[in-house]
Amino acid sequence: MGSLGRVIYTVGSWIRGTGQAIDRLGVTLQGSNYLPEQVSKHRTIMSVFQKEPIISKDAFVAPSAAVMGDVLIGRGSSVWYGVVLRGDVNSIRIGSGSNIQDNTLVHVAKFNLAGKVLPTIIGDNVTIGHGAVLHACTVEDDAFVGMGAILLDGAVVEKNAMVGAGSLVRQGTRIPSGEVWAGNPAKFLRKLTEEEVTSIKESALIYTNLAQVHATENTKTFDEIELEKLLRKKFENKDEDYDSMIGVVREIPPALILPQNIFPENKSSSKAVTQ
Repeated sequence: MGSLGRVIYTVGSWIRGTGQAIDRLGVTLQGSNYLPEQVSKHRTIMSVFQKEPIISKDAFVAPSAAVMGDVLIGRGSSVWYGVVLRGDVNSIRIGSGSNIQDNTLVHVAKFNLAGKVLPTIIGDNVTIGHGAVLHACTVEDDAFVGMGAILLDGAVVEKNAMVGAGSLVRQGTRIPSGEVWAGNPAKFLRKLTEEEVTSIKESALIYTNLAQVHATENTKTFDEIELEKLLRKKFENKDEDYDSMIGVVREIPPALILPQNIFPENKSSSKAVTQ
């Protein structure tokens, strides 16, 4: 560090010290009304027992999610806000194109009443609804688990099967392919229709595309966000008839155009994502 660098460093130390002194004075003046502000120690991705999560580069993990331990997340999958994937005493495997929606908890088993050591396995193109709990279970490809459902140790949801919202799937229960189970405890309700099987696949695709939008938004800087706000304000009251009369052409900036591939009816975008 040269002379100029030492001077700048010293001035920086003085400024930081002054800020800390002002903060202490403010705390003193607040007296008993002082509210301590804790620095968040949240880590989105964390190693446990020397096991580190492996996450595909194009998977989306929300900033407020917690992914820890022996966890593998496949290509195009998404882990949404408030989700906890705790692979500490066993492993969690999530395939490609699956979505684990907000506030879902996924854990594993080192031991249980059946004496089995069980991981949690989630296949490809699976949708796990908001607030679900998955514990040491298996959800096969193209399956659907409704909001608030609970799957206990050893439960298996086969391909193209559906668990109704709020259901409790007991230990060791197997839900056959093409069936809807619901209730507490979950029982066979009816067969899935062809339209419902298709909608499950579309749901997974919608979330894969939507995750791309959220991933982009989460990487924007403060300046980019503020610029976008100004642009939206500028274009929110656009009157095409008035503009045409005065000869003004306003082109909407690409940053303000919502990606069309969020919706399944856009077939070209859908093909691009699945390739």
